[in-house]
Amino acid sequence: MSAAPAEVIERIEKLRDLINDYRYHYHVLDESTMSEAAADSLKHELSQLEEQYPELITPDSPTQRVAGRPLDKFTKVTHTRRMISLADVFSEEEIRDWISRNYKLVPSDTKFQYFTDIKMDGLAMSLHYENGILRQAVTRGDGLVGEDVTLNVRTIENIPLKLRGDFPEKVEVRGEVVIFKDDFEKLNELQKKKGEKPFANPRNLAAGTIRQLDPKIAASRPLKFMGYDLVEPNMPTHAESYKKLREFGFRTSGEDHVFDSPNEVFEEIKRLGETRGNFAFGTDGMVIKINDRAIYDKLGIIGKTPRAAVAFKYPAEESTTRVRDIVITIGRTGAATPVAILDPVVVAGSTVQHATLHNADEIARLDIRVGDTVIIYKAGDIIPQVKEVLTTLRPENSEPFDYEKALSEQYPELEFYRPEGEVVYRVKGETGELILKRSLEYFASKPALNIDGLGEKNVVALVDSGLVKSIADLYRLEVGKVSQLERFADLSAKNLVEAIQNTKTASLAKFITALGIRHVGAQTAVSLADNFKSLENLRVATKEQLLDIPDIGEIVAESILAYFADEDNLKQLDELKELGVNPTYEDKSDLPLVGKSYIISGTLSNMGREEAEDLLRSKGATVTSSVTKNTTALICGDKPGKGKTDKAEKLGIPMITEADFIKLIS
Repeated sequence: MSAAPAEVIERIEKLRDLINDYRYHYHVLDESTMSEAAADSLKHELSQLEEQYPELITPDSPTQRVAGRPLDKFTKVTHTRRMISLADVFSEEEIRDWISRNYKLVPSDTKFQYFTDIKMDGLAMSLHYENGILRQAVTRGDGLVGEDVTLNVRTIENIPLKLRGDFPEKVEVRGEVVIFKDDFEKLNELQKKKGEKPFANPRNLAAGTIRQLDPKIAASRPLKFMGYDLVEPNMPTHAESYKKLREFGFRTSGEDHVFDSPNEVFEEIKRLGETRGNFAFGTDGMVIKINDRAIYDKLGIIGKTPRAAVAFKYPAEESTTRVRDIVITIGRTGAATPVAILDPVVVAGSTVQHATLHNADEIARLDIRVGDTVIIYKAGDIIPQVKEVLTTLRPENSEPFDYEKALSEQYPELEFYRPEGEVVYRVKGETGELILKRSLEYFASKPALNIDGLGEKNVVALVDSGLVKSIADLYRLEVGKVSQLERFADLSAKNLVEAIQNTKTASLAKFITALGIRHVGAQTAVSLADNFKSLENLRVATKEQLLDIPDIGEIVAESILAYFADEDNLKQLDELKELGVNPTYEDKSDLPLVGKSYIISGTLSNMGREEAEDLLRSKGATVTSSVTKNTTALICGDKPGKGKTDKAEKLGIPMITEADFIKLIS
């Protein structure tokens, strides 16, 4: 096994320090330094690194513990049996891996049943009964030692002070102390009426209430206990434990089930994912256990978590990731907007790889830098936002982001200025109307969608009249309104509208070209279409996927990512889709010139160069701008460039005439 790289060792150490700090504030001081979702994301990253480099696991790692030290305000109690936490999983693949690992540790004829329940967001608690009477309530603490909070727990109305039904001499029940969402909202309404600060969230309030020294405070708040485990007596299955819990008089979630196959478990995950927002209590996942308690116990514990149970976490509204680059996009109005290019991460059910940074002032406020680890969130926005920079994980060699320097490096041909009183840099000498007209002209040009009748003068007429305020407005044009413009009659208006509508199913490559993505010409558009097959796939392409395409380098890849990170661009694409614009991919794998590469130099007598290049691409060929050893042939028109012919001769590349070219494409 190869030694871990120095940067991995440094990353692990920093992650441990940050998670330990979070856990101390959250579990000991009842303070939250970041969201639980963000903390889960950091812990998941640390777990994966330690799984990859197990020699780096240490006893003090956050993955080897359950929670922080208990407060000294209450009597400490040693648990009769360790209160463990569950390992988190985030996908079906991770669940299947968990199942496979367990099957390797049991006899070959073993058949698992799976017990599932919703994962409640509360304070874990252990209740001890003797002869049916509640004797002690103990918090989780560090898993081995908790705190005696019996006086507070006795005030919780739905905890039986005496068990119902038949019970043995000793009973230990475990569950969550929670506050229901409706009750929490009522409490906050009272806080507002009293002019006091509202509580942050139900989970923190429940934990804080249980740790109050005065039981009257606990009695005044609507705490509830939801049972999830019966330690003693030890029942044959988890399902029977739940049945017995309810017989004893405990409330459970009501969402527990037993399944015979993983696919049934996945269906349950989907069902709960769709309905969990309607539950009375907060939840962030689903618990999955091997139902048979004998098998469960035999599989044992690895580190601080049981092998036979996991917690599936639903997509978080927040997560952590790293900033790989910061690129600047130029919007429809000439405004320069910075975008963070991120390591791909799942947030709120979708993969995110870029986040808007708004403007230079926001970058300065966050002090966000390339290489930083950040918390990102989604709150109904198309593009995620950066909530916070975790500076304790910042690389030592990081430098502040120089906005004006980045503008000059990324757009050396443009000049920018920042209007007085504004936070946005803009392109000097450009207005939104001018940029729109140029975008429309290019959208309709021959290399792009080749819309007959939509030349420069007609574009000006449509924009100046107010009929077209965006590219999407082209597909909203009506013959009657267009014909009223000075440059149009009924027939020309009808022809233009029809020509525009006919591009709704244009080829994907032509449509990508028409978007006018910086550094993406006709040939690069063909490569993108061939690789991604649909606009939807291209929209979510990662930098690594883009760089895998032979003729795409760092600059082009970042330009593409920046285009699909711009909110205006995404809104425009969504509008186009709603208007029925659906570019189609044409499979060219069986065309005669697939795999061949050509260059055209000089003037052709029968057609323009763009038309000739389109004809070559329609046969599956690649058209490039420079001669290389991979060039199939140089097509020479009148007065070809000497540099190209000399290089072709030197490399032994065939040079063919226009007549040969005509035969080639016929």
